[in-house]
Amino acid sequence: MKLTEYFNTLLTDTVNLSKLNIEMLDERVEKIYNALKADPVLGPYVRGKIPQGSWAHLTIIKPQPGKEFDADFLLWLDEHPEWSADPGRYIGEVYAALGRNSVYADMPRTRKCRCVRLTYDNLCHIDIVPYLILADGRQVIVNRDDNDWEDTNPTGFTQWMRDKDKITGGNLRRVIRLLKFLRDHKGTFLGTRSIILTTLVGNMVDENKKIWDSGYYADVPTTLRNITQDLDTWLQQNPTRPSIEDPSKCGTTFDHRWDDTTYDNFRDKMHTYAAAIDEAYQETDKAHSIELWQDIFGDGFKAPPPKQSSGPFTPVAAVPPTRSGRAG
Repeated sequence: MKLTEYFNTLLTDTVNLSKLNIEMLDERVEKIYNALKADPVLGPYVRGKIPQGSWAHLTIIKPQPGKEFDADFLLWLDEHPEWSADPGRYIGEVYAALGRNSVYADMPRTRKCRCVRLTYDNLCHIDIVPYLILADGRQVIVNRDDNDWEDTNPTGFTQWMRDKDKITGGNLRRVIRLLKFLRDHKGTFLGTRSIILTTLVGNMVDENKKIWDSGYYADVPTTLRNITQDLDTWLQQNPTRPSIEDPSKCGTTFDHRWDDTTYDNFRDKMHTYAAAIDEAYQETDKAHSIELWQDIFGDGFKAPPPKQSSGPFTPVAAVPPTRSGRAG
């Protein structure tokens, strides 16, 4: 059974990051951006900021207990005449600018391959990714490990995600959150990065499916069932790790983000999940269907709380029966 209201409860109570935490991420990103823009060395080259990753794509989920949640954003910079000969320096300059700020100087910060990570004390971190548009028009981020540029198209990816989500009536993003929940909270395919999972799942969305079945993406459980079936079919047709192209068409792939072992595990686990999801969806006995869905998603899959009445209950006075006027 579909049990759509149960899925709404699962997403709201167990999977989705709280509105409070999302607002906190928004506020922290804005403050970091303003601090970097005000820096005397880096600030003159700061052009803007672009939300990135799960935060931007609305697929961010509640982390496991004791784990961090995060936001990524691109820090749009103009080229510096000296730094561009040494691309990794852009990450170093962002790191140094935070160190010159009285708010962030004493906070833990780390130079990663493509970003500077700023860590807060309440299980939250922000990844700041230097992003440039070079003189030849290339959109790039920095690969500090290789000291080189990587082509990117962040707005193109975000638009691709919006277009795919629109086809499903907003259910694609919810399905991605559910699959990320299975990955993180069950630990079954942890090596599969969010960018790869998002791309693979999004690639399964096809507007032509709605020609033959107008309800193909009608609600969350139906979309979940159909996408996992389609993804499993595609994965079984690819016994070895395929190349995963960035859907923004910037010419890069995500192939370096996982290896053959990770792919084999993901392929096997999705085969298992697709079968389990189909069984729970097709089950006509409600109690058994609930059990099957709970086997997949855990105790968070439950009935929604009873609706509260709009006001205090006022009993209706009994009306005495009227007599017809006849004896008897």
